Amino acid sequence: MTPPRARTWGRKGSTPVVGVRGRGSGRVSIAGMTCYKPGERSRLFYAIREYRGRKNEPKGFGWKDYRDLVIRAHTQLGGPIVLVWDNLRMHLVAPLREFFEANASWLTVFQLPTYAPDLNPQEGIWSLVKRDLGNLAAADLSQVTRAVKRKLKMLQYRPEVIDGCLVGTGLTLST
Repeated sequence: MTPPRARTWGRKGSTPVVGVRGRGSGRVSIAGMTCYKPGERSRLFYAIREYRGRKNEPKGFGWKDYRDLVIRAHTQLGGPIVLVWDNLRMHLVAPLREFFEANASWLTVFQLPTYAPDLNPQEGIWSLVKRDLGNLAAADLSQVTRAVKRKLKMLQYRPEVIDGCLVGTGLTLST
């Protein structure tokens, strides 16, 4: 619940201050995929998880959650997938690699270099979501979650913005 910082406006000579309450417990985790295919509209798939600090509640996404996201994308797209992963530790675990090997008929996986956020179009999506949260003074975690869902849903219906995230990386699609 640490609020993100953003620029805003205020009267000349007085700095606007927005008080935010909260203990800092809880967070919103997001996993997402941008999907591109020449001649078709770009797609965005995502999953959201709230962590409120309760006993036995997972803090973030596990390998099964990432697997399920890939399966959901495959089901909705109805074709083979070339997955370009960043090097998140959870993306490199053995069960996920076994899943990739078992589904090699429709899934090809490439790893990005060790630290290359500038090559990852998904980072552009996260930047747009965070920019929208900059001036949000949420009273609780559910308001943050709603704002994130609203922004991601809006991005799903704007394929030109998703295309712009790919263009921002300097990468291109080849058939």
